[in-house]
This record gives sequence, C-alpha cells and structure tokens, in this order.
Amino acid sequence: MELTTISEISRGLNISTRTLRYYEQIGLISSTRKDGYAYRVYDEGAVSRLRQIVVLRKLRIPLNQITQLLQSTNTETLIDALRRNLSEVDDEIGALGTIREILASFIDRLSESAQLDVTLSLLEDSAVLEAVDALTVTRQRLDRPGAAELEQASAALGKITDRDVRIIYLPPSDVAAYQYDGDDPELHVHQVMDKFVRDSGLTRIKPDLRHFGFNSPNTYDETGAHGYEVWVTVPDGFELPAPLARKHMDGGLYAAHMIPMGAFEEWELFSTWAFNNDKYEYRGDGNYDNMFGFLEEGLNYINRVASATGDSAQLDLLIPIREKAGA
Repeated sequence: MELTTISEISRGLNISTRTLRYYEQIGLISSTRKDGYAYRVYDEGAVSRLRQIVVLRKLRIPLNQITQLLQSTNTETLIDALRRNLSEVDDEIGALGTIREILASFIDRLSESAQLDVTLSLLEDSAVLEAVDALTVTRQRLDRPGAAELEQASAALGKITDRDVRIIYLPPSDVAAYQYDGDDPELHVHQVMDKFVRDSGLTRIKPDLRHFGFNSPNTYDETGAHGYEVWVTVPDGFELPAPLARKHMDGGLYAAHMIPMGAFEEWELFSTWAFNNDKYEYRGDGNYDNMFGFLEEGLNYINRVASATGDSAQLDLLIPIREKAGA
C-alpha cells in the first residue's frame, strides 16, 4: 500500500499542512504512522477522500455539510446539499444583480444632471426611493442564516478586498505564553493553555482576556512539522506555572480578516491585500521564524474554553500595520 507524507499531500493538492491537521482533528480524514517514522502519513483511501473534500470546498460546501456527506451513502443526501448551495448561489447572483441595477441607475441619472441642486433632488425621486427599498430587501436576503459563506465570495474568487478587512487596535498587554515544536503543535499548546485558563479561573479574573497564536518556528521540514506558540492576556503580576512564560505584547494597529476554522489558505490572500494596500503598510519586523508578527486570534475563546468544545469555529487573521505617510 502506497503511503503519502503530509508535505507531499500539501504540495500535490495545494492544501496547507495546518488545514490537513485540522481536517484530521475534526474527523474528516485519518492518518497512520510508519514504523521508525515519527510523523503522519496517509494511505490511498485518505488521499482519495481529501480530493473529494477539496472539490466540495471549492464548491463552497461548508465543512459541517461535508462531514455529513462523507458519512452518508445516500445519493439523495448529496443532491439535497448541492441543491441548498445552488439555491444560495442563485440568491447571491440575484442580490448582486439587483445592486448592479441600482448602481447603474444612479450613474445614468446622475450623469444627466449637471447642477448640484438637481443632483440632490434626485435622491427624493420616487424611482430612486423604490431602488433603495429594493436594496434594503436585498440586504436582508444576504443576512439570512448561512450568509457567512457568501461573505467570503471575494476570497473564493482569489482576492480579498477592503470589504473583507477590519482595522482594529490591540492594547499593550502581558501574556502567558507557551511554545511547542513537534507534531500537532497547535493541538498540544492549546490543550496546555486551556487547562491553565480553566484551572486558574482566569476567565473570571480577566473576563476580557484574549487568545492569540502563531507559528514559531515557522519553518516546515519534509514531514510538515513546525512549532506553534499561543498567548493569553493576563493581569499584571498574575502568577504563571511552568511551562508557561510571561511575555509582553506591544499591541498596536492590525488589519483583521475573519475566517472559518480550517481556511488557512486565506493567509496568502490576506497578505497580498496587506502588502498592496494604498492606505496601510506592514509594520512588523519581517522575522520569518516568528511568522512575520502575524497573529491568529481565536474568537469566542472564553465560551469555548469554558465548555471544552475544541477549536474555535472562527479565527481572526491579524497583520500588524500602520497608516502610510500622507495617506
């Protein structure tokens, strides 16, 4: 039986090793271990299953639906899932078509008006008001349950725009830090940190705590192994047990892009946005081993760690930025 390493699958299917580990963690795929080989490998069945997952993800099928589809042998289950997603795509196309018509109408009618008072009076025109009403209806359609997938449309098309990014400020903070270098580093560090947070009662002492992580070191070898470091903000002077260490996070301005857990391929798209932005520029130290100062923040961390439900369903990808001079 042919076995494939995690790095070979990552290159062959264009999936990050981090995403592969997450798929395994939630039970979508499984790996094996060869005698005398410390890291995971995948058999032909796992590779075939991954190809199916890649196709379904490119069709924008959510991971929870993919899990159900791969566990079912009923063709109708697959048809129903595809129909639901087809309906959502049709809704999106219709909504975008409505918005396009409204914008085109505005442009045409404003182009006919050469004077300011005429332009302002256009906003009270009954036809324009009808268009605005249509736009409101469209917005409600976009906000229905499940629209989070639609909000990632630009990323699915290979581009992140300003609409997909928030600009936030992180205050300087002391953090409890823990780093691990080896197989499954993200899982390992989160288990250690989550236990500390629960055992110390930190969520009661600091209810505004925040949870960050990043590759450290960022280097991957042929096995896909790398390190990961996790931070949790703590009050000044809060006692930290070994193996945790106290560090200081400088904070500052960050660009934030939210992703569903597992969509780590969007790091590349987000980085492209950050390094080609007209208003903001990267302000990190450029240290590759420290993931360039990029951070991943687990959202809804306090509820997650309190219920011990596993990984956050959503992450904020964070890139340190500053405003360009004269922007």
